[in-house]
Amino acid sequence: MNWKRRFLNMSAPGYDNSAGRTPPPGFSGILGQETAKKFLKQVMANRKVPHAYLFTGIPGIGKTSTAMAFAMALNCREPVEFDACGKCISCRQFGRNNFPDFLSVVPKGRNIGIDRIKEINRELGFAPVSGGYRVCVIHQAETMTPESANAFLKTLEEPPDGNILILKTTESADLLPTIVSRCQKVPFQPLPASEIETWLIRNRGIGPDVARLLSRICSGSPGRAIRMYESGFLEKRKAWLERLIRLPGLSKLEALDTALACAEEDRKNGIDQVVSGQPGMLDMLAVWANWYRDLLLLKAGGTKDRLVNIDFFDHLTEISAGYNIDSIIAGITALNQAQLDIRRSRNVNLVMIHTVLGLNRASKTSGHTEDE
Repeated sequence: MNWKRRFLNMSAPGYDNSAGRTPPPGFSGILGQETAKKFLKQVMANRKVPHAYLFTGIPGIGKTSTAMAFAMALNCREPVEFDACGKCISCRQFGRNNFPDFLSVVPKGRNIGIDRIKEINRELGFAPVSGGYRVCVIHQAETMTPESANAFLKTLEEPPDGNILILKTTESADLLPTIVSRCQKVPFQPLPASEIETWLIRNRGIGPDVARLLSRICSGSPGRAIRMYESGFLEKRKAWLERLIRLPGLSKLEALDTALACAEEDRKNGIDQVVSGQPGMLDMLAVWANWYRDLLLLKAGGTKDRLVNIDFFDHLTEISAGYNIDSIIAGITALNQAQLDIRRSRNVNLVMIHTVLGLNRASKTSGHTEDE
């Protein structure tokens, strides 16, 4: 294949990704994920490219960008150190989002159905138009129905020549074991807060104070940090935390009203920020869980620099004195379970009533006394 000959001589310098410049194409423009990028470059260096990959990790940490970079590098006419040149006809087509052999499969609604997989399987049966590799990316691969997953499994077992399949998911455990076993596993890790903070300031022009806060609350995901900044999340977060701070002083009936108010907001805005484009219930529960995490950290003698909610430091310090460790751990457990229940499409009203009343009860059980 022509691709093999393209990588025989690559001595040109890499891209300059210094601050204030437009990110370069390919791997060089991706923040962090050095292990994943090194692995994929080594795959190309070995000149024998496996046909299936499983990219795992939380949303917003570079899985999609890396899939695109890999596809660009594989099809680049003048690659530079196993990275795309950004100038050849293939790279320019990628830049215009019209490269003919790059397929992207996303859920329709909440699932990837059998009809979409059959359509992809048919397309993969034809030779790549460009003469290089066709790359097919399955986003949220865990949303394939059992029927569509089994249909796609046949393609994974005996893929037509010239096709590269990349499945993206948060957790490999959410996929059929038979699918996982047929893929090269490429894990993506959350990025350090300091790295995200610097990137937000230099590449996105976000002020230092806001960048620092975003880097703490985005769970290591620069993509999530940007969505938070652009969606009004910070304002929502402040309201959610103020509601949580008031919760210990509420009666059982007032706590019930709070739970129902949360559920009503969710109906208006949608459960999942990724789907609705707006901060939703899962975001609120994650914010609350981070609050309890900070309480536990302070209770254990942790310092301010390790907190997520650094802008609420004074509140956290005062409130942590009124909780014992068992109550804090119970709160974290309840909030993690609530997120899991909502992802499983449980009744939002019931989940919120159970969770909010539980948090209210735990705060009173603690008696707002110091640990013995």
